[in-house]
Amino acid sequence: MHSNDAQMLVLTVLAGGPLHGYAINTAIEELTGRRLGPGSLYGALSRLEARELIRPAGEAAEAQERHRTVQITDTGRDQLRTELQQMARVSAAGLRALGITPA
Repeated sequence: MHSNDAQMLVLTVLAGGPLHGYAINTAIEELTGRRLGPGSLYGALSRLEARELIRPAGEAAEAQERHRTVQITDTGRDQLRTELQQMARVSAAGLRALGITPA
């Protein structure tokens, strides 16, 4: 899985509310049928936090990385919305090219 894909999945599941690492991966598995490897998950979390698209939630900011709860920021929501809208346009175009009417 590409690192940008992992980041998009993390932002998508965090849009529903704050989660810690294990819960993020569980939500991703429910969504996609696959879990991210630890390197992919924690790498994505680190990159998203560096870009200020996520941030620690509440007082758990000091907790260990694995148990630290994070939440999406307003900037992260804007980025997610933009990416999802672009993906929807590409998906619709691809489905039309295959002769399938997009939903």
